[in-house]
Amino acid sequence: WCRDAVQQQQVQRPVLLSVQYPFACFLSLVLGDITQKGYEKKRAKLLAPYVPQTQGVEPAFQKESKPQLPVPSAAPASAPAAASASKFHRARSGGARDERYRSDIHTEAVQAALAKHKEQKMALPMPTKRRSTFVQSPADACTPPDTSSASEDEGSLRRQAALSAALHQSLQNAESWINRSIQGSSTSSSASSTLSHGEGKGTSGSLADVFANTRIENLSVPPDVTATTSSSSSSSSARPAAIDLPPSGIVKGMHKGSNRSSLMDTADGVPVSSRVSTKIQQLLNTLKRPKRPPLKEFFVDDFEEIVEVPQPDPNQPKPEGRQMTPVKGEPLGVVCNWPPALEAALQRWGSTQAKCPCLTALDVTGKPIYTLTYGKLWSRSLKLAYTLLNKLGTKNEPVLKPGDRVALVYPNNDPVMFMVAFYGCLLAEVVPVPIEVPLTRKDAGGQQIGFLLGSCGIALALTTEVCLKGLPKTQNGEIVQFKGWPRLKWVVTDSKYLSKSPKDWQPNISAAGTEPAYIEYKTSKEGSVMGVTVSRVAMLSHCQALSQACNYSEGETIVNVLDFKKDAGLWHGILTNVMNKLHTISVPYSVMKTCPLSWVQRVHAHKAKVALVKCRDLHWAMMAHRDQRDVSLSSLRMLIVTDGANPWSVSSCDAFLSLFQSHGLKPEAICPCATSPEAMTIAIRRPGVPGAPLPGRAILSMNGLSFGVIRVNTEDKNSALTVQDVGHVMPGGMMCIVKPDGPPQLCKTDEIGEICVSSRAGGMMYYGLAGVTKNTFEVIPVNSAGSPVGDVPFVRSGLLGFVGPGSLVFVVGKMDGLLTVSGRRHNADDIVATGLAVESIKTVYRGRIAVFSVSVFYDERIVVVAEQRPDASEEDSFQWMSRVLQAIDSIHQVGVYCLALVPANTLPKTPLGGIHISQTKQHFLEGSLHPCNILMCPHTCVTNLPKPRQKQPGVGPASVMVGNLVAGKRIAQASGRDLGQIEDNDLVKKHQFLTEVLQWRAQATPDHPLFLLLNAKGTTVCTATCLQLHKKAERIASVLSDKGHLNAGDNVVLLYPPGIELITAFYGCLYAGCIPVTVRPPHAQSLTVSKAACILTTQALMRLLRSREAAGAVDVKTWPTIIDTDDLPRKRLAQLYKPPTPEMLAYLDFSVSTTGMLTGVKRSLLWLEARKAFRAVKLWIQCRLGAQKSLLQRREGGLWSGHQEFCCCLPLGEQGILPGVKVVIVNPETKGPLGDSHLGEIWVNSPHTASGYYTIYDNETLQADHFNTRLSFGDAAQTLWARTGYLGFVRRTELTAASGERHDALYVVGALDETLELRGLRYHPIDIETSVSRTHRSIAECAVFTWTNLLVVVVELCGCEQEALDLVPLVTNVVLEEHYLIVGVVVVVDPGVIPINSRGEKQRMHLRDSFLADQLDPIYVAYNM
Repeated sequence: WCRDAVQQQQVQRPVLLSVQYPFACFLSLVLGDITQKGYEKKRAKLLAPYVPQTQGVEPAFQKESKPQLPVPSAAPASAPAAASASKFHRARSGGARDERYRSDIHTEAVQAALAKHKEQKMALPMPTKRRSTFVQSPADACTPPDTSSASEDEGSLRRQAALSAALHQSLQNAESWINRSIQGSSTSSSASSTLSHGEGKGTSGSLADVFANTRIENLSVPPDVTATTSSSSSSSSARPAAIDLPPSGIVKGMHKGSNRSSLMDTADGVPVSSRVSTKIQQLLNTLKRPKRPPLKEFFVDDFEEIVEVPQPDPNQPKPEGRQMTPVKGEPLGVVCNWPPALEAALQRWGSTQAKCPCLTALDVTGKPIYTLTYGKLWSRSLKLAYTLLNKLGTKNEPVLKPGDRVALVYPNNDPVMFMVAFYGCLLAEVVPVPIEVPLTRKDAGGQQIGFLLGSCGIALALTTEVCLKGLPKTQNGEIVQFKGWPRLKWVVTDSKYLSKSPKDWQPNISAAGTEPAYIEYKTSKEGSVMGVTVSRVAMLSHCQALSQACNYSEGETIVNVLDFKKDAGLWHGILTNVMNKLHTISVPYSVMKTCPLSWVQRVHAHKAKVALVKCRDLHWAMMAHRDQRDVSLSSLRMLIVTDGANPWSVSSCDAFLSLFQSHGLKPEAICPCATSPEAMTIAIRRPGVPGAPLPGRAILSMNGLSFGVIRVNTEDKNSALTVQDVGHVMPGGMMCIVKPDGPPQLCKTDEIGEICVSSRAGGMMYYGLAGVTKNTFEVIPVNSAGSPVGDVPFVRSGLLGFVGPGSLVFVVGKMDGLLTVSGRRHNADDIVATGLAVESIKTVYRGRIAVFSVSVFYDERIVVVAEQRPDASEEDSFQWMSRVLQAIDSIHQVGVYCLALVPANTLPKTPLGGIHISQTKQHFLEGSLHPCNILMCPHTCVTNLPKPRQKQPGVGPASVMVGNLVAGKRIAQASGRDLGQIEDNDLVKKHQFLTEVLQWRAQATPDHPLFLLLNAKGTTVCTATCLQLHKKAERIASVLSDKGHLNAGDNVVLLYPPGIELITAFYGCLYAGCIPVTVRPPHAQSLTVSKAACILTTQALMRLLRSREAAGAVDVKTWPTIIDTDDLPRKRLAQLYKPPTPEMLAYLDFSVSTTGMLTGVKRSLLWLEARKAFRAVKLWIQCRLGAQKSLLQRREGGLWSGHQEFCCCLPLGEQGILPGVKVVIVNPETKGPLGDSHLGEIWVNSPHTASGYYTIYDNETLQADHFNTRLSFGDAAQTLWARTGYLGFVRRTELTAASGERHDALYVVGALDETLELRGLRYHPIDIETSVSRTHRSIAECAVFTWTNLLVVVVELCGCEQEALDLVPLVTNVVLEEHYLIVGVVVVVDPGVIPINSRGEKQRMHLRDSFLADQLDPIYVAYNM
C-alpha cells in the first residue's frame, strides 16, 4: 500500500512495499494501471497519432487506459451535437466492450492465460446444427441504445473495442490451433439439411475431409471416460487446464493413398463411415484425463448423504490476522441551522428563497427545458398534499390517510413531476413507493413488483397525464391489469388537476421520527422484490451525513446522471439538495443515448461543483469526447462515481482522468463511493487536497479471494484483481466485516466478509417481511467464541469487502453476485470481466453477458449467457466459447457448467435496459431461453459423483447344500397356485382348444359381443359377437382350403392393420389347421423367414402389393398366393380342423426386439389352452423409482430390504404369478440362484411357455439356452426353465397367501438386454427416458443408448426448432440429478425418428446404428465436455 506521488507524465514502474500492519501478509502496490509491457505500450501510445488506424476501429477505441498525451481528434471542434450522436452510435455498434469491466491488466492476463494453450492441439467436437435452426437476430437498428447494459443496474456492458497490436498478435497464435482443429468439425451430420456452418469457406470443406479420413487407434478398447481416476494431481496448484487436449498420437490423418472413408464398427459389428463417430472420438480424447483433482468419492448408505462434502484443501490459504474491531466514521457534526425534518427545509427555502433554482430538466437534445424553483416546488407540493388528503374521497371517508402507501409511477425523463409528487407525499404524511413505468403486461420482474405493491397495501398510483396516456390499454380504453398487480386507482398530479389549499390549511410538519418516510424497492438475487423502508429520521440523518462528507454548501450546482427515483440519484439529487438549497441538473438516460457528452457539457456550462455518475457515463463521455474539445471540468471538486463498489471501476476512473486531465479535471476530484438499498451510503472518498498523493490500490490474488482471504498476488500475475478504495466510513456511522454465511461472526483483518453498518442513516426493515428483516437489519456481531460484541444492531449491506490501512474501505464484490462452487467463492462480475477480455467484440452483442449459478447435484454450477452479435459466424462463436472456458479456468480456477449464446436483444431486461439476471436464470431452468449456441461442460465441473459399493456376493454352490435358508438369505423363488385345482371342471375337459371354445360360445351365447373397434374419437365403428366371429372364421377357413389349396401346418401371413379383420383371419387359420403369422403391413421382411404359403389381406393392401412401386422392391413372381378377405363366398367349411396333440404349433409371433433382432417365437396349442396364459412379464415402470439411494443399490445388483417403498413396481401377487407357474431369480452370468431381494433374471417354469424360436437355419443351441435351460447348481430336481429376459426380484411380504404362508411378491424392473453398464452400475433405459421426458413440454419421445462408455440421449422435439437447444441443459441436469450420470451426447431429432417395433417398443440399437452412420438428420447434436 502506498500513495501515488509520481507525476502522470513520468515513466512509471511498479513498486513493491512491505508494511508491518495487522494483515499477516505482504501487500503489494502498483502505481496506476501499469504492467510489465509498460514500455511497449508507452511507445505505442506516443506513436499512435502517426500510425495508420486499424481498419474499422475508431480512434477512441485505440487508446489505452492511460494515454499520457491526448490523441488529436479527427473531428472538428465545432461538430454539431447531431453528428456527435451519430458517430457515437457507430462506435457503440454491436460488440463494443464495457468500460465498467475494463482493465488492461486483466485483458493481458487473460491473453497470457490463453497463450499457454497455444502449442496444444485442441480437438473439441463442434456441435452439429441444422441450417433451419440458425436464428437471424434483429439488426442493430431494431434496438434502442438504452438496452445496452448488462447487469441488474443499468450499467452498459461496453468495453473498449480494440486491443493493442502486440495483444492482437499473441491472440492470433492462440487462435490458430483452435481454428485448425475446430473448423473441420463444424461439418454437416447429414447430407440433407444439416449444413456446415461456414459454407462459403474453402478451408472448412478441406478440413472436414481431414476429419472424415481420421483413423482412431485402439478402438476395440475405448477409454472409460466416465470413471474418474485417482491418479491425478492432488494439489490444486498443479492442476491441468479445464479442457484437456489429447496427445498428438491419438487422432492421425490418413496418408494420401488410403481409403477415403474411416471405417468403425458399432457394437453389433456394423461398419460405420461417419463424422458423428469421429466427433465422439474427439469428445473421448478431450475428456480422456481428469480435469481437476476429483473430490474424495464414495457412497453413503444413509438418507440423503449421497455425496461427501468436499474436504478442504490442506494447502488453501487461511486468515491469519487478529479479529477486526468495528471502525467508526468521524462524528456527525452539529450544525445550528440544520432543520428538524426535511419537509421543514423545503418550507424554509420555499418561503425565503422562492426564486432560487432547485431542479433543471433537459429535453431530448440535452438543452435545459424547465427549471423548478424552490417556491414552485413548495407551492405545488402543498397543493398535491392537500388534494391527496381532502379531494380524493368524501370528508367522512377519505381515500388516503397519513401512513398509507402510494405508488409513484413517473418516467425517467420527468424529474420535476417526480420531485413534486415525492415531497407532496411527505407533506401529506403518506409513504411514497417509487417504481418503474410498466411497459407491457409481461415486463421482466413485473409480477414481483406487483407482489410488492400488494404486500404494501397500495391502492393508489400517482403519475403524469402524458405517462398515463402511454400506459398499455385494453380495447375499452382502460389500463390493462398488469400481471400480479393489485387493482390500482390512477391519480394524475399535473398542476391543472390539483386543488389549491385554503390559506388556513397547513401541513403537519413535526420533528423527524421513526415513522416510515418512503419505501425503495430492491430486487434480490432470486428475483423477488422487497421494499426497504426508510424512516424520516434516517432520511434526515443520511442527508446530514452526505452534506458533511461531500462538504455541500448552499447554492452549489450538481449534475445528476443517475436514476432520481432510487439510490444515490434520489439521495443526492432529490433529498440532500433540498436540505442544502442546491441546484440539481438532471440528465436523463434518454438524453445520454442521443448525446453521451451532455453531462460533461452541463458541468462546463453551469460550472457545476459536483457530478454524480456511473462508470458507464465516464466511458460514453470518453467515446464522444473527440467531437467537442472545448469543455472544461475545472469547476468540479467532486466527481462521485456511485458504482465505485464495482471492483472493475478503477480502470474507468483512470482512463477518464488521463483523457480529461487536460480539460481541467483534478485527480483528487474523483470520489468513488459504495452504496446499498439497505445501508444506504456505506463509504465515500472525500475530496482530496490539491497536490496530495492519491490513495494506493490493492493488487489481490483471485485465488486468495475465492477462499475469502486477502493475499497479495505473487504466484500468478494473471489471476490478480486491482481494486481502489471507496473512501472512509460515513460520518456518524460504524462499520464491521462479518462472515457472509452462518452466524454474523467478526472477520479477521485479512479476511473478506460482508460489510455491515450501524448508523441512524440506514433502512429500518423490509416492509411486511419480519423474518428477513431480522436477519438483515438487526445483526449483532459475535466473536469467534459466539459471544455478542456489544449490543448495537448492524445492517447487512450486501457488499463484500474489507477495511484496509488508514481505515480505507475496499469492496471486492456483491453478495448477490456470489457464486459458491465446491466451497470456493467467485464473483459474477469478475467472470463477466474475464469473458469480455476474450476478444468478445466479434461475438458478444454490446458486451451483454449474464453470469449466475444453478444448483445441480449438491453443488452450485456456473452458467454464462451472452447475447450473440447478428453477424457472428458459427465458427467465431464456438471459438469464443471454447476460449472463454479456458480463460475462466486459468484465471479463476473454476469450471463453467454451461455457456450459452442467445440471439441479440432477447435476454429479459431491467427497466433501464440491463440484463434481468434472475429472469434469465428462470428462463434457463424452464427451457425458454432459446439459445442459438450452447456448450455444456459437466465432465469438467461435476467432480462429486458417488462411487458405487462393491457388488454383493450372491448365493454360492457350497452354501446351497445347507438348504434354502442360506446364510440368512432365502433363495428367491415363488409360484402360483397348482393348476390341477382349477381343471376339475367338465367344460374344461370337454373343450380343450380355443377353436372348440369359440364353436361352443357361438351356440351358447351367440349375441355376446367379444370385440369392439373404436375410432380416434372413442366411438364404436365395428363389433364382433361370438356368432359373427365364428361364421366369418369358417368362411376364411373355406377360402384357404379352396383357393389356397393349403394343408395343415402351412404358414399363412396375415397382412392387416390392427382390428377385427385381423382377429377373424387368425381364427380362420386355426379352423383350417394353418399357422397364422401376423405381419405389420406392408412389411415384407418376415415373409421369406416364415416360408409363407399364402397371404391373407384386404383389397387395398393387395393393390399395394401388386403396384409398380412394390414390383421395383420385390420380384412379384416370388410372392406366395395372395387372397383378399373383403368379399368372402358364403361357403361353410365341411369339417373344422382338430389338432392331434396340444403340443402342436398354433401360431408364430414375429417381432423385432428392442436390440434390433427379428425373431419368430413358436406358440403351441397348449399355450393357447391355458385359461390364464402367462403373459411375458412386461411391466414398464413408468414412474420414478422412489429414493435415489435405493435406485443406486438396484443398479449395483443388490436391494435394500429395510423399506417397502424403495421401488414403485407393482407387486404381481397371486393375480400376477399365474396358476401352474414357478418363478426363480437367477444370476444371468453364473446361472446360479440368487437370494431374496436380489436383482437378477426372471426364469419361468410352466406348462404353457413358448416352445422355441422359429428359424430357417435350425440353430438349436440358442433355443435350448432360452426355452429349456437348467440352473448351474442348487436344483436337485433339474427343472427345465424358460428365460424371460427380464430383470426382477422376489421379496417376501407381510401378506398371507392362500396356503397360509407369507406371500412372495414378484417385482419386474426391465429387460436384461437393454440394461446399460455405466460407471460399474446397471441402468435401465426406461428409467432415464422417463426422467428426460418429464423435463420439457416439447419432448415427444426419448431413447438412450451407450457408445464407447458415453451416454447418448436422443429426444424427439415436438415444438419449434428454436426450442432444440433449450433441451440440452435440461436433459443434462435431470439425468445428473436423478441418475448420477453425466450425459455425453444430446441429440435432438424430429418426431417419429426413434424407431419403434410392432409391439410399440423402442429399437435403441437401430437408433444407435443410424446415429453413428449419420442417417438421423438431427436438428442439433451437442457434445458435452
